[in-house]
Amino acid sequence: MNQETPIRRESAVPTAAGATPMMEQFIEIKSANPDSLLFYRMGDFYELFFHDAEIASRALGITLTKRGKHQGEDIPMCGVPVHAADDYLQKLIAQGHRVAVCEQVEDPAEARKRGSKSVVRRDVVRLVTPGTITEEKLLAPSEANFLMSLGRVKGGADNAYALAWIDISTGTFRVAESSADRLLADVLRVDPRELILADPVYHDPELRGVFDVLGRVANPQPATLFDSASAAGRVARFFDVATPDSFGTFSRAELSAIAGAVAYVEKTQISERPPLARPEREENGASLFIDPATRANLELVRTLSGNRDGSLLKAIDRTVTGGGARLLAERLTAPLTDPAAINRRLDSVSFLIVETRLGEALREVLKGAPDMPRALSRLALNRGGPRDLGALRGGLEAARLAGEALAGAMLPEDLKAACETIAALPSSLADHLHRALDDELPLLKRDGGFVRAGYHGELDEMRALRDQSRRVIAAMERDLVEETGIRSLKIRHNNVLGYYIEVTANHAEVMTGSDAAKARFIHRQTMANAMRFTTTELAGLETKIANAADRALTIELGIFEKLVAETVSHADAIRAGAAALAEFDVSSALAILAAQENYCRPEMDDGLAFRIEGGRHPVVEQALRRQLADPFVANDCDLSPEESGRYGAIWLLTGPNMGGKSTFLRQNALIAILAQMGSFVPAREAHIGVVDRLFSRVGASDDLARGRSTFMVEMVETAAILNQAGLRSLVILDEIGRGTATFDGLSIAWAAVEYLHEKNCCRAIFATHFHEMTALAEKLSRLHNVTMKVKEWEGDVVFLHEVGKGAADRSYGVQVARLAGLPEAVVERAREVLHRLEEGETSGKAERLVDDLPLFSATVRKEQPAPARDDAVAQALAALNLDEMTPREALETLYRMRELAQKSP
Repeated sequence: MNQETPIRRESAVPTAAGATPMMEQFIEIKSANPDSLLFYRMGDFYELFFHDAEIASRALGITLTKRGKHQGEDIPMCGVPVHAADDYLQKLIAQGHRVAVCEQVEDPAEARKRGSKSVVRRDVVRLVTPGTITEEKLLAPSEANFLMSLGRVKGGADNAYALAWIDISTGTFRVAESSADRLLADVLRVDPRELILADPVYHDPELRGVFDVLGRVANPQPATLFDSASAAGRVARFFDVATPDSFGTFSRAELSAIAGAVAYVEKTQISERPPLARPEREENGASLFIDPATRANLELVRTLSGNRDGSLLKAIDRTVTGGGARLLAERLTAPLTDPAAINRRLDSVSFLIVETRLGEALREVLKGAPDMPRALSRLALNRGGPRDLGALRGGLEAARLAGEALAGAMLPEDLKAACETIAALPSSLADHLHRALDDELPLLKRDGGFVRAGYHGELDEMRALRDQSRRVIAAMERDLVEETGIRSLKIRHNNVLGYYIEVTANHAEVMTGSDAAKARFIHRQTMANAMRFTTTELAGLETKIANAADRALTIELGIFEKLVAETVSHADAIRAGAAALAEFDVSSALAILAAQENYCRPEMDDGLAFRIEGGRHPVVEQALRRQLADPFVANDCDLSPEESGRYGAIWLLTGPNMGGKSTFLRQNALIAILAQMGSFVPAREAHIGVVDRLFSRVGASDDLARGRSTFMVEMVETAAILNQAGLRSLVILDEIGRGTATFDGLSIAWAAVEYLHEKNCCRAIFATHFHEMTALAEKLSRLHNVTMKVKEWEGDVVFLHEVGKGAADRSYGVQVARLAGLPEAVVERAREVLHRLEEGETSGKAERLVDDLPLFSATVRKEQPAPARDDAVAQALAALNLDEMTPREALETLYRMRELAQKSP
């Protein structure tokens, strides 16, 4: 993660002395929001001033200009159009900035009443931060956008940490306990966009390393937001309940985290409230613990370079909805540890593999399912539009169709529960949205035209007046002609009189000849040959026509607000229905994956078995097929206990570089993760006793920012594994000890294997180039030697990528160096040195080695030119023009060459 932290800008806030009224207002609002870039609304632009303008111009690549002076100096300024603000917000949020959006909260006409120099009132209506965005443009459909809160209670027996995380865009709200030693792992599992915590916690030296890794994701806040004494009251007020006890039993640390999260939501959303679900507690040990190094090394969600392509998630994702993609990622990052729950998920996948047609029908329905939770959130926060209501209409319809597709089938438990949830969705809301909303919907509610014709009588009338005023006037004219009998009567319009009735002078008597006529037709104007009148109905119609557009929009906006209120009142049911659709999507996607990639259902229980037959690396296998069309070489792995044993086995894996050791290590860890998330696995057969902790130390890297060399990083990560691994853990270790001197590294690796065997008692695979360690198999009963098989052919090595029993006697490093393209002279020199070392001629003494093997530069042989050949055969061959010879000529020439060769001495 980026180590840059947000700039504290308190000192950059200017003073209001000597400023214009508008600038005084800006400075006052900016002073209240010193840590945010202030988007100050001026007409059709958001303007930024002073230091904010300088930061934004660099971040957005826009021109920095000037506007007036402040205390004798030019005021830096830049701006972005309101209609394009989302695009600029996206760039700023991506760079870790926070933005305060300041809108005009007063009609300019009202401001003018206070005086010509009065400034329109403005106020911050929202703080936009990485963890609180809801705009569709700013969110990736397949990724959650979590805001996380850290609560801590120090002292006594209740010295604890807790984490609460919210996705405002979907309403998800979870909470779990944590501890200082696993805090970073728990945060990275959720992968929040923003972590808020109390200032004292942020500056705690013991946690400095955690926040250094998180960088600008960590956002310290006033400690009052996390006060555990007032936390219960704050949470109860937010959810409008008497007490949060109805949500479950929470510790003081958990209540502190929950309160901090809702307080920050209140702070950033100002007067709006997102429709959050009630906090759901995650029990400790319910998910597989994966430490930060392991999570990064295994590239679960993104690669080490930060890309999603090449990750395990990308390789297994066959989902067709945003909600399904987010649920798949959640399951992948937090695999279960309860065999019963895992098997229920596997039952769903198995069912949809067998019921192929049902699965295909379900996926066709899901492809058209909009993202209901995010649409609901935008509507509740007053940021939604007609298309968000349309998304809910489409989502409810998709849910109905999905329920119908599965109706009557003998469903497994999880799918049956999801169907029951869908059946409970409010059909009245779906019907109402269908009746009220047109088929084609505008993006913005202010554009109007989203209410279906026939839904509201007055609205239809106003639209008719707005869109068909000529037809309405013509109809009134026909009625008046029939009423008066004057065939020449016309209704006309001018800018002075507006609409009027005109008759010729000889028909004036009809319009004025009786008291009833005079009461009905009101005289407006007398011309030389004509008279003009109006009626109460015509005057009223004229007013309606003039105001029809405004009235139609007002009616539509009122309908919109009523629909939003009705929709938000069903928020819990809508979220539950969306979760059921995501369940369908993930189950069907994993069924498609299993069928396409030939995965098997793993046998899952609470034992210590770990037996994989024909296991494959899910990412590498797909890459090989896509790039080289080569099959992946499957391998077995059995770390299960002996029949009479109490503990799992340890495999000591030897073999050459490039032989596939790292791939084999990772594939077994990934198979365990896939199995425990409820997926079929890339293997012929698999039996796995649930793993509670997974540790992987594969690959080399340094941490120069924290003063750690590659070897130090390796030792820190190894220490964490040896200190935490237990009976049910799975440990994957690669080349421990390689970063130091040979004997030091061998000693560390040797001791680590003994410790894993005797103290951790876990299932493990330990890859090494220290072949001396294979002797440990004679001493340690649970240690087994296995090796990556190779073949040598004429000095080269052929990698078979097969794992077999036994131990390698060499690493084939020189052959690999040759394959890598080292100069031939270097390769030959390496062969010579290796040969002398293996013969033992130096007796282990460096001085003897130097004497026996002179300086490299002295032994490099220059390429000798090929010896000149002046014999008759050579001259004859050199003179041949082979491209111009026919087969017969070539054969005759070959006979002549033989004759010449026979004559040569």
